[in-house]
Amino acid sequence: MIVYEATKKQFMDHVTNDEIAIKIEEAYLRNVGRIKKSEFNAWDKSMQYMYKVLNTSAIPDDSGVAIEYKVPATSRRVDFIISGLDNNDKENAIIIELKQWQEVEVIEDEDGIVKTAMNNSLIRTSHPSYQAWTYATLIKDYNEAVQKDNISLFPCAYLHNYYLRDDDPLVNKVYDKYLERAPVYVKGEVLKLREFICKYIKKADHKRVLYKIENGKIKPSKSLQDALVSMLDGNDEFYMIDDQKVVFETALKMSRISLKKNKKQVLIIEGGPGTGKSVLAINLMVKLTAQDYLCQYVTKNSAPREVYCKKLKGSHTKKYIDNLFKNSGAYYDSQKDEFDILIVDEAHRLNEKSGLFKNLGENQIKEIINASRCSIFFLDENQRVTLSDIGNKKAIIDFANKLGAEVRELKLESQFRCNGSDGYLSWIDDVLEIRQTANYDGFEFDYDIKIVDNPNELKKLIIEKNQINNKARIVSGYCWEWISEGKTNKDVYDIVMPEYNFSMSWNLSNSKTWAIDPFSVEQAGCIHTCQGLEFDYVGVIIGEDLRYENSIVTDFTKRAKSDKSLSGIKKLYKQNKIKALEAADEIIKNTYRTLMTRGMKGCYIYCVDKKLSNYLKDRLSKFYKNITYKEIEERNSRKIDENSFIEN
Repeated sequence: MIVYEATKKQFMDHVTNDEIAIKIEEAYLRNVGRIKKSEFNAWDKSMQYMYKVLNTSAIPDDSGVAIEYKVPATSRRVDFIISGLDNNDKENAIIIELKQWQEVEVIEDEDGIVKTAMNNSLIRTSHPSYQAWTYATLIKDYNEAVQKDNISLFPCAYLHNYYLRDDDPLVNKVYDKYLERAPVYVKGEVLKLREFICKYIKKADHKRVLYKIENGKIKPSKSLQDALVSMLDGNDEFYMIDDQKVVFETALKMSRISLKKNKKQVLIIEGGPGTGKSVLAINLMVKLTAQDYLCQYVTKNSAPREVYCKKLKGSHTKKYIDNLFKNSGAYYDSQKDEFDILIVDEAHRLNEKSGLFKNLGENQIKEIINASRCSIFFLDENQRVTLSDIGNKKAIIDFANKLGAEVRELKLESQFRCNGSDGYLSWIDDVLEIRQTANYDGFEFDYDIKIVDNPNELKKLIIEKNQINNKARIVSGYCWEWISEGKTNKDVYDIVMPEYNFSMSWNLSNSKTWAIDPFSVEQAGCIHTCQGLEFDYVGVIIGEDLRYENSIVTDFTKRAKSDKSLSGIKKLYKQNKIKALEAADEIIKNTYRTLMTRGMKGCYIYCVDKKLSNYLKDRLSKFYKNITYKEIEERNSRKIDENSFIEN
């Protein structure tokens, strides 16, 4: 989605009239949501410099200008695009990453990373050339119009406040491969950047290229499970951008330090749903294993491990696969520093004790840190979904200190699920009253969300989406007993709503790979079979454990008796009513937050409680004051070009 779109002449006029930042802000508020004052100020300053660059008759007035284009399948945006034709009428677009930096420090032992001043502190971030190149690469990979029409993208970076000095770290030779892919321009190089643009923009395209990019069909994002075989064969399947790249390089560096200095290292990486935790974890395992480190990928939840193992079956030996993917309870009897690196995904799901009867070991966090020279924990405390989940940052730090480990903490912010909509994730947190967020009014409409009034409609939608590529599933809160478990009679159902003539079974007990099995779309999954995995579309059935009574209400008594996630809650309720209710409230809200964020492209929701259904519809309709929920549904069902397209 493009926020601001104009011809070059229109852009130049907006800058001349000192209204460019206002125009961008108006478009941003209309298409995305709230902005920070710092963003407004950045537009106001940076666009003055772009005015100077474009202030030449050599760049046609009817060339296209786009500001703040959302990179497909991410929450990141391209700062500036100018489009046009070359002398052979070839369609081109220049991708420009704008920075207001004034100095950088080179980091030689981390690929593509620099240190710079930002928000009154020095931070490590990706080199501007790396950033521009990865953004352009992602657009080319995901936008079918760019591929089909052979639109060429030429990335570069412009640091208009940066003075280039002799032996400057910005152009240090360690960044040569990225500087070649995306040249960087600095203060005093207006003419050089202009020359770069004029090399590819000779004739006006009347915004045709921007129209194609804006309306180009976005290819489905790669799923981790589908890319796994290729990754283990040494192929780059995912381009890491921004904070992902920083985390990846930090993890590699700490792994090297742990062996070189013989000093334990612990890295804690916090990130919400869809921030790429699992992609990073698998990428790290592949990279470190290829470098002959004894490295394992660890999860408490068996669902992702089983899916990954099934995907790898036939391409690698069972012994090799089993040595890569481990249960979090596998280290209670391990020796100190037995492994080089243990990478723990979904670390919030770690338990205290291990074993089938939870009678082995002392604490899984302690045992993992003890067993490895370097342990990497990917964590989201808002995805703790059972009372036995004890994984949290404080506990990891405490055990790391006791075991003499150096600790480092990082955060992932970039959004890659839910079509890259940060707003959707913030909206869920606010709606479920997990935390108040700035996006209480709504989010970008790139994400397909529907609140349906009939569970049969939900099932129909998901089955239709699943016919595309087997990547749509129905999930539900655990509010119905699993009476079909172990039974061969296919007419025995679990989730039954007689008033709708609706019936559905929980996922088959003999299938550990429900998420990818070809006929499992007919069965409902639960939190235990889908956490850590992702689909293109997810249908969520919200049971009676979540209701709306002038605010969000949770009710653990509506959970099925066979639900182990709240095992012990009744005993706790008798001992301490307030503590029990708080614990159950957190688990139930976290469960639905997790279920509602499994879909990369869309989420369809059916609520047993009609008041909750109406509340969700009302919250959706508040994005625009004068738009109804029905209009939102219509907008989600088709692509809308809100910007005028100038033919000639």
